[in-house]
Amino acid sequence: MNIIIITGASSGLGEEFARQLDRLFTRIDEIWLIARRKERMEEISKGLQTRCRAIGLDMTEQGDMERFCAMLKKEAPVIRMLVNCAGFGLMGAVARIPLREQTEMIRLNCMALTEMTHLCLPYMRRGSRLIQMASSAAFLPQENFAVYAATKAYVLSFSQALNQELKARGIKVTSVCPGPVDTAFFDIAERYGKTLAVKKLTIVPPARVVAKAIRDCRAGRALSVCSLPIQAFHILCKLLPHELIFHLMRLFGR
Repeated sequence: MNIIIITGASSGLGEEFARQLDRLFTRIDEIWLIARRKERMEEISKGLQTRCRAIGLDMTEQGDMERFCAMLKKEAPVIRMLVNCAGFGLMGAVARIPLREQTEMIRLNCMALTEMTHLCLPYMRRGSRLIQMASSAAFLPQENFAVYAATKAYVLSFSQALNQELKARGIKVTSVCPGPVDTAFFDIAERYGKTLAVKKLTIVPPARVVAKAIRDCRAGRALSVCSLPIQAFHILCKLLPHELIFHLMRLFGR
């Protein structure tokens, strides 16, 4: 059985990946949608042509991950694509955001993503693809977005190294690093702080981010960066001292 697995599939980019991959891949037997809101994923699956399996689980709960591991062993599918979209961010000073919420960010964005990747790798074959949702926040440390940016820097570094490790197996890993995306992300992220207004000028629709990510993934590219402003930001982060970029960001924030 050939399948696609999408985490964070109940909304936002995960939902958009499900819709676009459903149209593009005709030789897939099932799409496994993974998130906590099973009912929402069941609603999404009604609009898809491919047979779907809505798997309600919390990737930060060890019992849920053990249940998913047992499911993989029982079904023994061939995972043609894994899309790791589950994650969230919080803006605000480290001292202001409750510690529990910051450690939850690390558990989901880093630890759960790593565990899901590790569990799925034995079921991937030559030609399989892995899409890891990072962020342009991974390009440099970010004041008042410190933990989120650090988690996405981990995702980017982990995924780029994994891409090298898997070359011999013929499996490609694509790290997706968008800027602001027009999803419900900010409804949660701005609970303790606000993003810079200039960042919201670069916001793009999720369909555009996902379409480019899929194109880059199919082309075997290691990095997918959507929109010219964010591509320029990526280059600047490589060329300019980070202290200078921090200073410029503070000026924009005034």
